[in-house]
Amino acid sequence: MKSFLVIGLNSFGHHLCRELYKHKGEVMIADKDELALEDALKYSVSAKVGDCSDDDVLSSFDVKSFDVCFVCLSGDFQNSLQITSLLKELGAKKVISKADNDIHAKFLLRNGADEVIYPEREAAESVAVSESSDSIFHCIPLYGEYYIYEILPGERWIGKSTSSLPVKPLGLRKNRVFEAYIGNEHIISDDEHLVVMGRAEDIKKLIQ
Repeated sequence: MKSFLVIGLNSFGHHLCRELYKHKGEVMIADKDELALEDALKYSVSAKVGDCSDDDVLSSFDVKSFDVCFVCLSGDFQNSLQITSLLKELGAKKVISKADNDIHAKFLLRNGADEVIYPEREAAESVAVSESSDSIFHCIPLYGEYYIYEILPGERWIGKSTSSLPVKPLGLRKNRVFEAYIGNEHIISDDEHLVVMGRAEDIKKLIQ
Protein backbone atom coordinates (compact mmCIF):
# COMPACT_ATOMS: atom_id res chain seq x y z
CA MET A 1 0.00 0.00 0.00
CA LYS A 2 1.41 3.38 -1.00
CA SER A 3 1.48 6.42 1.24
CA PHE A 4 0.85 10.00 0.14
CA LEU A 5 1.23 13.49 1.54
CA VAL A 6 -1.23 16.03 0.10
CA ILE A 7 -0.45 19.66 0.88
CA GLY A 8 -3.20 22.14 0.10
CA LEU A 9 -6.83 21.12 0.46
CA ASN A 10 -8.40 23.24 -2.24
CA SER A 11 -10.93 21.67 -4.62
CA PHE A 12 -8.26 19.72 -6.51
CA GLY A 13 -6.53 18.58 -3.34
CA HIS A 14 -9.83 17.37 -1.91
CA HIS A 15 -10.70 15.38 -5.05
CA LEU A 16 -7.18 13.95 -5.13
CA CYS A 17 -7.51 12.71 -1.54
CA ARG A 18 -10.79 11.02 -2.32
CA GLU A 19 -9.38 9.26 -5.38
CA LEU A 20 -6.24 8.12 -3.56
CA TYR A 21 -8.45 6.76 -0.78
CA LYS A 22 -10.57 4.87 -3.32
CA HIS A 23 -7.37 3.26 -4.60
CA LYS A 24 -6.43 2.11 -1.09
CA GLY A 25 -3.73 4.71 -0.52
CA GLU A 26 -2.76 5.94 2.93
CA VAL A 27 -3.14 9.70 2.81
CA MET A 28 -1.88 12.40 5.15
CA ILE A 29 -3.32 15.86 4.53
CA ALA A 30 -1.93 19.26 5.49
CA ASP A 31 -3.14 22.83 5.20
CA LYS A 32 -2.74 26.03 7.18
CA ASP A 33 -6.53 26.41 7.26
CA GLU A 34 -8.11 23.92 9.67
CA LEU A 35 -11.53 24.30 8.03
CA ALA A 36 -10.09 23.23 4.68
CA LEU A 37 -9.08 19.89 6.19
CA GLU A 38 -12.43 18.94 7.67
CA ASP A 39 -14.15 17.61 4.54
CA ALA A 40 -11.17 15.41 3.65
CA LEU A 41 -10.59 13.87 7.08
CA LYS A 42 -12.61 10.75 6.19
CA TYR A 43 -10.21 10.08 3.31
CA SER A 44 -7.02 10.41 5.35
CA VAL A 45 -5.15 8.57 8.08
CA SER A 46 -3.81 11.79 9.62
CA ALA A 47 -4.05 15.55 9.22
CA LYS A 48 -1.90 18.47 10.29
CA VAL A 49 -2.64 22.17 10.45
CA GLY A 50 0.33 24.38 9.62
CA ASP A 51 2.11 26.54 7.10
CA CYS A 52 4.11 24.02 5.06
CA SER A 53 6.33 26.75 3.64
CA ASP A 54 7.85 26.88 7.12
CA ASP A 55 10.88 24.61 7.32
CA ASP A 56 10.14 23.56 10.91
CA VAL A 57 6.56 22.60 10.10
CA LEU A 58 7.48 20.53 7.05
CA SER A 59 10.41 18.89 8.86
CA SER A 60 7.95 17.44 11.38
CA PHE A 61 6.17 15.42 8.66
CA ASP A 62 8.92 12.83 7.98
CA VAL A 63 8.49 13.38 4.25
CA LYS A 64 10.96 10.58 3.43
CA SER A 65 8.33 8.06 4.52
CA PHE A 66 5.85 8.99 1.79
CA ASP A 67 5.91 7.43 -1.65
CA VAL A 68 4.61 10.63 -3.24
CA CYS A 69 4.20 14.20 -1.97
CA PHE A 70 1.64 16.41 -3.73
CA VAL A 71 1.76 20.22 -3.63
CA CYS A 72 -1.75 21.35 -4.54
CA LEU A 73 -1.79 25.05 -3.66
CA SER A 74 -3.70 27.47 -5.91
CA GLY A 75 -2.99 31.16 -6.39
CA ASP A 76 0.11 31.20 -4.19
CA PHE A 77 3.01 30.37 -6.45
CA GLN A 78 5.70 31.56 -4.05
CA ASN A 79 4.53 29.13 -1.38
CA SER A 80 4.18 26.30 -3.92
CA LEU A 81 7.73 26.89 -5.07
CA GLN A 82 9.08 27.06 -1.55
CA ILE A 83 7.26 23.92 -0.39
CA THR A 84 8.37 21.99 -3.48
CA SER A 85 11.99 22.94 -2.87
CA LEU A 86 11.81 22.13 0.85
CA LEU A 87 10.30 18.71 0.20
CA LYS A 88 13.24 17.76 -1.99
CA GLU A 89 15.74 19.14 0.50
CA LEU A 90 14.11 17.01 3.18
CA GLY A 91 14.51 13.86 1.08
CA ALA A 92 11.06 13.39 -0.49
CA LYS A 93 11.09 10.43 -2.88
CA LYS A 94 8.78 12.01 -5.43
CA VAL A 95 7.18 15.46 -5.60
CA ILE A 96 4.25 16.29 -7.88
CA SER A 97 3.31 19.97 -7.92
CA LYS A 98 0.26 21.73 -9.32
CA ALA A 99 1.00 24.55 -11.77
CA ASP A 100 -1.23 27.29 -13.14
CA ASN A 101 0.85 28.05 -16.25
CA ASP A 102 4.00 27.06 -18.14
CA ILE A 103 6.21 29.64 -16.44
CA HIS A 104 5.26 28.30 -13.01
CA ALA A 105 5.85 24.77 -14.23
CA LYS A 106 9.35 25.63 -15.43
CA PHE A 107 10.36 27.04 -12.04
CA LEU A 108 8.74 24.18 -10.11
CA LEU A 109 10.69 21.63 -12.16
CA ARG A 110 13.92 23.56 -11.63
CA ASN A 111 13.33 23.65 -7.89
CA GLY A 112 12.61 20.03 -7.11
CA ALA A 113 9.33 18.93 -8.68
CA ASP A 114 9.58 15.53 -10.35
CA GLU A 115 6.34 16.14 -12.22
CA VAL A 116 4.01 19.07 -12.81
CA ILE A 117 0.27 18.82 -13.42
CA TYR A 118 -2.23 21.30 -14.85
CA PRO A 119 -5.63 19.96 -13.67
CA GLU A 120 -7.70 22.99 -14.70
CA ARG A 121 -6.06 23.29 -18.12
CA GLU A 122 -6.34 19.57 -18.82
CA ALA A 123 -10.00 19.49 -17.80
CA ALA A 124 -10.78 22.54 -19.94
CA GLU A 125 -8.95 21.04 -22.92
CA SER A 126 -10.83 17.76 -22.61
CA VAL A 127 -14.25 19.42 -22.37
CA ALA A 128 -13.50 21.82 -25.24
CA VAL A 129 -12.47 18.97 -27.55
CA SER A 130 -15.46 16.78 -26.62
CA GLU A 131 -18.01 19.55 -27.05
CA SER A 132 -16.55 20.81 -30.32
CA SER A 133 -17.75 17.72 -32.20
CA ASP A 134 -20.81 15.47 -31.99
CA SER A 135 -18.53 12.54 -32.85
CA ILE A 136 -16.17 12.94 -29.87
CA PHE A 137 -17.38 11.77 -26.47
CA HIS A 138 -14.28 11.78 -24.29
CA CYS A 139 -10.75 13.12 -24.64
CA ILE A 140 -7.77 12.45 -22.38
CA PRO A 141 -4.53 14.38 -23.05
CA LEU A 142 -1.38 12.26 -22.93
CA TYR A 143 1.95 13.79 -23.98
CA GLY A 144 2.53 16.53 -26.49
CA GLU A 145 0.02 16.17 -29.30
CA TYR A 146 -1.11 12.64 -28.37
CA TYR A 147 -4.55 11.91 -26.90
CA ILE A 148 -6.94 9.10 -26.07
CA TYR A 149 -10.39 9.65 -27.62
CA GLU A 150 -13.74 7.93 -27.54
CA ILE A 151 -15.22 8.61 -30.97
CA LEU A 152 -18.02 7.72 -33.33
CA PRO A 153 -16.17 6.78 -36.54
CA GLY A 154 -17.06 8.51 -39.80
CA GLU A 155 -19.20 6.73 -42.39
CA ARG A 156 -16.23 5.87 -44.62
CA TRP A 157 -14.79 3.64 -41.88
CA ILE A 158 -17.95 1.59 -41.31
CA GLY A 159 -17.50 -1.98 -42.55
CA LYS A 160 -13.71 -1.74 -42.55
CA SER A 161 -11.33 -3.51 -40.22
CA THR A 162 -9.50 -1.74 -37.40
CA SER A 163 -6.22 -2.58 -39.17
CA SER A 164 -7.08 0.13 -41.72
CA LEU A 165 -7.24 2.89 -39.10
CA PRO A 166 -4.47 5.54 -39.03
CA VAL A 167 -4.32 5.33 -35.22
CA LYS A 168 -4.08 2.59 -32.62
CA PRO A 169 -7.44 1.20 -31.40
CA LEU A 170 -7.52 0.50 -27.67
CA GLY A 171 -11.03 -0.84 -27.42
CA LEU A 172 -14.66 -0.12 -28.16
CA ARG A 173 -17.85 0.76 -26.34
CA LYS A 174 -21.16 -0.74 -27.42
CA ASN A 175 -24.45 -0.65 -25.53
CA ARG A 176 -22.65 0.92 -22.54
CA VAL A 177 -20.23 -2.03 -22.37
CA PHE A 178 -16.51 -1.43 -22.88
CA GLU A 179 -14.40 -4.10 -24.58
CA ALA A 180 -10.63 -3.70 -24.41
CA TYR A 181 -7.92 -5.08 -26.67
CA ILE A 182 -9.93 -5.58 -29.84
CA GLY A 183 -7.98 -7.25 -32.64
CA ASN A 184 -6.80 -5.69 -35.87
CA GLU A 185 -9.42 -7.63 -37.85
CA HIS A 186 -12.42 -6.29 -35.94
CA ILE A 187 -15.01 -4.92 -38.39
CA ILE A 188 -16.22 -1.45 -37.42
CA SER A 189 -20.00 -1.02 -37.14
CA ASP A 190 -22.13 2.11 -36.92
CA ASP A 191 -23.51 1.29 -33.45
CA GLU A 192 -20.21 1.33 -31.55
CA HIS A 193 -17.78 3.93 -30.29
CA LEU A 194 -14.06 3.38 -30.79
CA VAL A 195 -11.49 4.21 -28.13
CA VAL A 196 -8.32 5.19 -29.95
CA MET A 197 -4.93 6.73 -29.23
CA GLY A 198 -3.14 9.08 -31.58
CA ARG A 199 -2.43 12.63 -32.68
CA ALA A 200 -5.30 15.09 -32.86
CA GLU A 201 -4.89 15.53 -36.63
CA ASP A 202 -5.18 11.78 -37.19
CA ILE A 203 -8.22 11.49 -34.95
CA LYS A 204 -9.99 14.15 -37.04
CA LYS A 205 -9.59 11.92 -40.10
CA LEU A 206 -11.56 9.19 -38.32
CA ILE A 207 -14.63 11.26 -37.53
CA GLN A 208 -14.99 12.87 -40.96
